[in-house]
Amino acid sequence: MSKADDAKSLIQQALDKALVAQQPLARKNVERLRRVHSDDTPQELIRRLDRYYLAGITVSGGASGAASIVPGAGIPTALADVMVFTEASVLYTLSLAEVHGLHPEDFERRKLLVLTVLLGDGAVRALDKVIGRTGPHWARRIVNAIPMSAINRANKVLGPRFITKYGTKQGVLVLSKQVPLGIGAAIGAGGNHVFGRLTIKSARAVFGQPPSNWAGDDRGDETPFDLGPGDSTP
Repeated sequence: MSKADDAKSLIQQALDKALVAQQPLARKNVERLRRVHSDDTPQELIRRLDRYYLAGITVSGGASGAASIVPGAGIPTALADVMVFTEASVLYTLSLAEVHGLHPEDFERRKLLVLTVLLGDGAVRALDKVIGRTGPHWARRIVNAIPMSAINRANKVLGPRFITKYGTKQGVLVLSKQVPLGIGAAIGAGGNHVFGRLTIKSARAVFGQPPSNWAGDDRGDETPFDLGPGDSTP
């Protein structure tokens, strides 16, 4: 197995591990934030999650860039950065799901939700083709409405795309980080910050507007899941 295959395998393992480990942490994270910031509306809490997420991955990218100036450290350090970025992104996405009142208990549904956020527009286009349904705000549909057979088909398509996308992007950063005098720290931090901004933008499109308050399930902004001709809910 080549080093590239090894890296892809490790990224896949990091994603799968995070999808299991971060689910209970996301719930506890939101519960804790609601206790500490009891006056926050759901929208305000989401902005807080945005800030924490961006700060965490930016620090991680900067540390990775700084470490890469050590001879021989660049590639494994950058791979570790991908894994940290993946864990942070999974926690962020699942925390958003909690704020939106979504609890994706099934692993495959949770995986598709995260992949859709991390892959952005490319994931939505793939979902349109694989599942054959269109419309905004996929999150609730992924968790509650799409048949498992379609969920599994979508994950088989999107899983490899995730590994390729982040492995390739971070591979470019590996080369950028291997420069002297700590310049790599700024490049690593900046790269992760850009990735994080794109993830936040994608999450807005996937989740849609948050509930206006924490009281009950009053979500007037939502529309029911539109089934295609001849489809029925499972």
